Amino acid sequence: MTTTDFDILIIGAGISGIGTACHLKREKTGKTYAILERRNAIGGTWDLFRYPGIRSDSDMYTFGYHFRPWHGTKILADGTSIREYIKATADEYGVTENIRFGRKVVRADWSSADGIWTVEAFDETTGNSETYTSKFLVGATGYYNYDEGFRPTFPGEDDFAGDIVHPQHWPEDLDYTGKRVVVIGSGATAITLVPAMAGDAASVTMLQRSPTYILPLPAEDPVAGNLKRLRLPQSAIYKAGRARNIALQRGLFELSRNAPAVARKFILSMVRAQVGPDIDMKHFTPSYNPWDERLCVVPRADLFKALRKGTASIVTDHIEKFTETGIDLKSGEHLDADIIVAATGLQLQIAGGMQMTVDGNPVDTREHVIYKGVLLDGVPNAMFVLGYTNASWTLKADIAAEYFCRLLSHMDKAGYTQVVATADSHDRSKESVMGDALKSGYIKRGDAVLPRQGTRKPFMVLNDYYRDAPQLRHGKIDDDALHFSTGVAAARV
Repeated sequence: MTTTDFDILIIGAGISGIGTACHLKREKTGKTYAILERRNAIGGTWDLFRYPGIRSDSDMYTFGYHFRPWHGTKILADGTSIREYIKATADEYGVTENIRFGRKVVRADWSSADGIWTVEAFDETTGNSETYTSKFLVGATGYYNYDEGFRPTFPGEDDFAGDIVHPQHWPEDLDYTGKRVVVIGSGATAITLVPAMAGDAASVTMLQRSPTYILPLPAEDPVAGNLKRLRLPQSAIYKAGRARNIALQRGLFELSRNAPAVARKFILSMVRAQVGPDIDMKHFTPSYNPWDERLCVVPRADLFKALRKGTASIVTDHIEKFTETGIDLKSGEHLDADIIVAATGLQLQIAGGMQMTVDGNPVDTREHVIYKGVLLDGVPNAMFVLGYTNASWTLKADIAAEYFCRLLSHMDKAGYTQVVATADSHDRSKESVMGDALKSGYIKRGDAVLPRQGTRKPFMVLNDYYRDAPQLRHGKIDDDALHFSTGVAAARV
């Protein structure tokens, strides 16, 4: 067992962890840090997911870091390009050398008496246990379980003679050329897989229980392309595109919340123009309002093109059972299949599933609220990065890291060594931080681990960049909800 000391330990080398480390460098905090990453490469989600067609579902002007512009003209980028972008950012800011790969963090214990976090990690390469200590902890692992996606058990699936795969763990040697493929699901993964596989498979059928709102987008940003032809500075093109896309994201969300019938009509009219007269709109007409669940987007209308060409099809029905040759549906129809892809979603978890204690008391994340969407109440010297679900994840990750750097600077100047957000019982609502915004299945399944939504500022998670950015970048650091100390913190779990 080895022991190593740092000022800050960052858990996760994905887009949030790399971004936080870059901000520590950019803001000249002078803090020593290490990143503990379970995988053997940078990228997090974008290193894990390798299924055909994997791409962002947010535009790259806002999904990229604000301090390192994405200069491509593609609105949505493929997984490989995103992974390379994160890696190049880490290299540019000297972050890569501070990453400890292959480390699975299993627990983190805070001691108010000592003012340190003791983190236990398991080196999956050597099998050795390691102990790290730090003054601050940053949870940058996102919000889902990397080991296991959501995979329901289907009746009769043992009878199926073909392959059943989950996109989260796509087999490298899976050959679907000339095969009959059924993709179960209607979310972002399913609508990406279907057109990506349609060119090589004999047939691809998207089987959904209920439709999802799908918004077609152009592949290339037409405004950026025109501005480039005018030879405007790259920085000006980026700033204009980023500001525009933030406004568009927020505008569509607000329209969906305040005038759902108008938003619904707008989205469905765009879909109707793409699918043509031969495809029934029932497959694209959800029973809920826009943004009650996450809105999906498709570039180049690739899904609709595959449906129009007949290389892919869509079925809205319920599964009766799997058979040796495919799937029996409750309508009586049978879908032939050689491969079934269960694009059935995610399992949520917080802080990578590690166990946390504060002065020996276990931390149940479900019983806590989040201060300004950054600090978990009752957990000292710790930041947890949870990006937006109704806009680009990185928008929130960026400003959360900026706030963290401001907090560190404030504490250094004032001589504080410990900080903890303190909330009362009436500050917690029954809803989770995501449950009042989205009604998706994975959000409901994750209620047992997600922190609660706050009933008042500063514990309400706003999910609004226009309100969050000024607060986190320029708002007062020292307020009544934070307790600073130079010794034992009054932590309450």
